[in-house]
Amino acid sequence: MELEDQWWKGQLAADIYQALRCKELKLPSYKGQSPQLNLRRYFADLIAIICNRFCLCPAARHLAVYLLDLFMDRYDVTMQQLHIVSLSCLLLASKFEEREDRVPKLETLNSLGCMSSMNLVLTKQGLLHMELLLLETFSWNLYLPTAAHFIDYYLSVGVLDGDLHDGWPLASLEKTKLYMAKYADYFLEVSLQDHIFLCFAPSLVAAACVAASRLILHLSPSWPARLQRLTGYAWENLTPCAEKLLIAHDSDVKEANKQQCLQQQQSQALLHSSGQPAAASQFLQLPSMQFPQNALQAGPAAGHRSAPYLQGPAGPQQSDTQASAACLDPKPGVPSRAYPVSMHYSYQAPCFDR
Repeated sequence: MELEDQWWKGQLAADIYQALRCKELKLPSYKGQSPQLNLRRYFADLIAIICNRFCLCPAARHLAVYLLDLFMDRYDVTMQQLHIVSLSCLLLASKFEEREDRVPKLETLNSLGCMSSMNLVLTKQGLLHMELLLLETFSWNLYLPTAAHFIDYYLSVGVLDGDLHDGWPLASLEKTKLYMAKYADYFLEVSLQDHIFLCFAPSLVAAACVAASRLILHLSPSWPARLQRLTGYAWENLTPCAEKLLIAHDSDVKEANKQQCLQQQQSQALLHSSGQPAAASQFLQLPSMQFPQNALQAGPAAGHRSAPYLQGPAGPQQSDTQASAACLDPKPGVPSRAYPVSMHYSYQAPCFDR
């Protein structure tokens, strides 16, 4: 959409937000009835990888996947055609959301390694034909809000000075905001991975991403009055979506711990096979398989399958992330607490190790 940079900080932020909320009420219906629904995750990942390659904004990435979801929901598309459809959705979304000089060029797309691995060559005529079909399908309307269009507005008050971490004042507001943004971005990408999140309004998904991030970071109150006023959502409205986000995070962390454990076991096996004695410290550094203790030392779950393209060049470096974790260290004697997301799922928020 033709919005100024950082519109959520401008004088018209409230008016723009209300326009987005009104527009989301008129979004096309999604039935989840595509015969190729099992292929959705693959093409959502493909779009995300290419968006990361061209440093496209989250709004363009989310709009591209949303266009793909709506098109697949209405048509029976072959595997070969889905590649053209997904890339055409990407181009349309980038033309709508990005500056002209950042829109991927045809020649650059064809030169990508993933294109050659798929034995796929795009033509100008083919792309124009598919873009025209997409535009006709959506009645030439690409003004379709996604969760990515709301998240920054909510994050503008996501963390403030009055918030507490494990019952204590924040050690560093700026670093906490940085960590909050990293988690919100992670949960935003989780919502892109599963079509089940399309049953929630985009603004609600964005609010649930902020709520889930506050739970992970031990911030209290979990859902302050200012966020309820700004978003228009009470805690009970968010719990079904936040629960799904946190379950996905739990699964990602467990998978990351499992992979880390396997890697260290392989390293120890190599040391033994080479005849060199393994240092005792190596056995003391094996990661705990209990999720709450070591899960979040370095930010969002490293085991998330989209991780390679979630860490963009504009993101903070590893040292910054570790510094963010340090500023959120729990105070001595304060145990890790379980934050009840709903009566069905009690999420154990982990402590941050020093």
